[in-house]
Amino acid sequence: MQNGIGSRLRLAGVATVLMFAGQASALAAPAASPVTREAVAGISLSEWTARWWRWADEQRVAPYLDPDGRLCELGQEGPVWNLAGTNGRFQPRRQCVVPEGRHLLLPIINMASYQTGEDVSCEELQAGAAINNDHLVSAVVLLDGQPLGDMRLHRVKSEGCFRMDPDDDDSRLAAADGYWLMLKPLTPGRHTVSVGANYGAPEGGAYSQMRQTFEYVLHVGGRTQITFVTPIKVEASAP
Repeated sequence: MQNGIGSRLRLAGVATVLMFAGQASALAAPAASPVTREAVAGISLSEWTARWWRWADEQRVAPYLDPDGRLCELGQEGPVWNLAGTNGRFQPRRQCVVPEGRHLLLPIINMASYQTGEDVSCEELQAGAAINNDHLVSAVVLLDGQPLGDMRLHRVKSEGCFRMDPDDDDSRLAAADGYWLMLKPLTPGRHTVSVGANYGAPEGGAYSQMRQTFEYVLHVGGRTQITFVTPIKVEASAP
């Protein structure tokens, strides 16, 4: 970081602009929105994002390095299924099978700031996580080809700071900030989620000009198999 905070930044989901991304603020959400900001299982969206960072940190392989969907099932449990962005260095298209009835937590573009010394305050961590998110240039999310509205309305900050291990008061303190969507459970079948976003922070710090794209092809309830049957022509013979 270049803001003097003794913390480390990590990227959850950063993405470059999809077609028409410059018009993101003018896109209207569909009448029956698949997006919710309500609590899921009694847990707030802000708390779910903190849990996302813990989930990503706990896995043997960082979920945001998944090249094609092979890591989709890592550590997935409970009513919310975590999706992931990337580290900004590749543009994956991931195929995933998602159990029916799960909410989907989607990181659009966001940051976390971690404590590296006891002299770093929660306020400093929050400022470190916010610095790039204060300079969002554009963001677009498409679900099955349809835009999900103005992503600037979906900024979510952690509720103060949180411990990376909730059961250990001596574990690293962290703060998170960024743009997230909680999708309601999708209908069974094949769905596509496409994400594009980019920062434009003038300070030139870590990820300040990040651009990237990623896409998920989600098979909710299992993959659908279509079998083509070739009709057999039977010739009748004379009696």
